[in-house]
Formats: sequence, structure tokens, C-alpha cells
Amino acid sequence: MDTSTLTALNEMFSEVTQKTDWRAALDMLFVSLRGEFVFDNVAVYLLDPQTKGLEVIYARAVGRGKTAEADAAWGESAANQVLATGRVTMHEPKKESGETDRLTLAHLLGLPLKIGARLSGALVFIRFGGPQYSKLHVSLASLQAFWASSLIERRDLQEARTELESIQRQMRLQDDFVSTISHELRTPLGFIKGYSTSLLRQDTTWDKETQLEFLTIIDEEADRLTQLIDNMLESARLQSKTLQFKFSPLRLDALVRDVTTRVKMYHRDLDVNLDFEKIPPIRGDGVRLSQVFENLFNNAIKYAPGSRLSIVMRFKDAKLEVAFADQGEGIPEDYLPFIFERFYRVPGENGTTGTGLGLYICKQIILAHHGKIWAESVVDKGTTFFIQLPADPFL
Repeated sequence: MDTSTLTALNEMFSEVTQKTDWRAALDMLFVSLRGEFVFDNVAVYLLDPQTKGLEVIYARAVGRGKTAEADAAWGESAANQVLATGRVTMHEPKKESGETDRLTLAHLLGLPLKIGARLSGALVFIRFGGPQYSKLHVSLASLQAFWASSLIERRDLQEARTELESIQRQMRLQDDFVSTISHELRTPLGFIKGYSTSLLRQDTTWDKETQLEFLTIIDEEADRLTQLIDNMLESARLQSKTLQFKFSPLRLDALVRDVTTRVKMYHRDLDVNLDFEKIPPIRGDGVRLSQVFENLFNNAIKYAPGSRLSIVMRFKDAKLEVAFADQGEGIPEDYLPFIFERFYRVPGENGTTGTGLGLYICKQIILAHHGKIWAESVVDKGTTFFIQLPADPFL
């Protein structure tokens, strides 16, 4: 092999390693060398660790075998032999007298793929009608097998790293949740304990107005504690898919109006603009969908205090679309992909605390209705939550 060929190989391998997608890297690896090593089909087989069978993870036809459907087209027999022997194998066809169909004359070259020094699969090249594989061809194919093994190993490492990062993020979220939930539980319990102890003191007499004030605080904090526990239990049931839904025909516009009225009873200064067009009924769980909008209201009141809220409802293409918008501080773009994850809270948002369960519960309820929920936000201009529900989730 001359210097120019080695230089070309070095440049090609450098480009292959820069490919982030392993399939695109294999495409470049095989096609780039086809001038030196001609083949019609190529297939990569990996051993399934559970079934112990071979699985094709990559296959490409570039020559005369593009439309072939015969077993020899992808060289499964050669791959099995490689796995059985652990060595390079070649199958040369026996040409019958008068045979002219090149697709019946498959020359197979199988090479072992070793990942972490363990035989993990086979790389198979197929030529229809020849020529036979020379020693140089086998050397070039072995070089490609080495690089294919490296690319697959890199893919496995990338997938493992992604999974590990996801696990680490979930562990961090759960650690933060334990810390947050401890604070969230202690706060109402502290109020309840403090005011009830004050009422029970024998050395002090409280007037009726003060007693009523203390009892009101105890009642509100007990409700807060109950809501917190309910959210924890519901998020667990939603995650395990054990929460029961009761679907029936309902008018979502009427449901949202009812929720808005209830919320404004406790927040009389809340400015809400409803913009609904005429919409047909849908099938849904009224209690759970009410919970979604109550969570969105609570979220807006907490993170966009004093902001005007706008709820727009439209029906088009057999889908009901709802936009729930505030004019608050907004959510930085980097955090948007995570706000529906369990336990996730936007770092340092408005100095407020929370469990990171509300939006997670919203998403799981909408998914159970075969719908979608997402958010768009512009910092200092506000956040809009979008909900899309099918006219009939069971069609």
C-alpha cells in the first residue's frame, strides 16, 4: 500500500471519528473504502446477551444486491460461523453449469467484532458474482472490522453515559426533594403545633376573635399539609400507573370557568381573561382535569404574582387546544425541558419553595387523556402553558 493510500486512510479515519452518529460513521467507513475494497452488501451483527442470538444492527446495500431478498444477501450463515469459530471466514459459491444470475453467486467474507476483548458480533461483506477475496481485501476488511468495533463500543459508552447522567440527575432531584419536603412538612406542622399549644395554655385566656384567628390558621395549614401529602401520593400513583381515571363526556370550557371562579374566591384581585370559542364536549376525567388547571393557577400565583392571566381555548383539526399564559418573569430556556420532571424546581426561581410535583402531575394527567402539554417562555415577558387534547381520547 503506497503513501498516498495511507494518507487517504488516515484522513478518512479522522473524519469517521468526528461523526457523532454511529450509523453515519459506519456509512462513511464502508463507502469511503469501496474504491479499494468492492462489495455489494454489508451487514453488522451483534450477539444479544439475553437470547444469545444474532441481531442485525446495521445493513447497507450499495451494489448489485440492492433488491436481493435471498438469505445470502446479508450473510447470516457467515456471521454464525464467525461466532462459532471466532475467526475470519469465507464462503465461495459453487457455480452450476449454465448459471448466469450473479445474485445467486454470493461471495461472503465474515470477520469477528470484538468489544472489550470479547467476541460480540460479526461484520459480513457480500459480493455477487465475484471476484474472490484476496489477502489485501481481507486485510482492508479486518481494518474496517476493527473500526466498526470501536464505533459500536463508543456508541455503547455514550448510551451508558447518557443513562448514568439521567440517573445522577434523578438522584440529585430526589435528594433536593427530601430536603424540600422536610421543610414543606415542618412549616405547616410548626404552625399547627404552635397555635394549638397556645390555645391549650392554662395560664392565658384568649378572646374569641383571637381564638378564631388561631383556629383559622390551624385549619389553613392542615389543608396545606393535606394537599402536600395528596400530591406526594398522587405523583407516586401516576408514576406507577395505578391511579384510576373516570372518563365521561364533559365541557372543558365550563370546567375551566368553574375552576377560575373557585380560585378567585381565594384570590379576589386575580385578573383572569377567558377567551373561549364554541367547542364540542370531550371525554375526560373532570376531577383530574380540574386538578391540572388548579395547579396551573397555583403555579402562576406563586411564580408570577400580580400578573394578568389569559386562558384561550380553540378547537381545530379534531383537537382542543388551550393556552394558559401569564406575564411574569418567565423561565430561562435552559430549564424548560425539565420543568415537567418529577421533583424538578427551577433553580432560585423568585425565592419561592415547592416540591416539584405540580407540573409533573399535570403532565401525567394530560398523557392519560392521550394529550400533550408543553411550555414556551420568554424571560421578563411571561410563560405560556399549552394543552392539546383529542376530541375523543379513545378513537
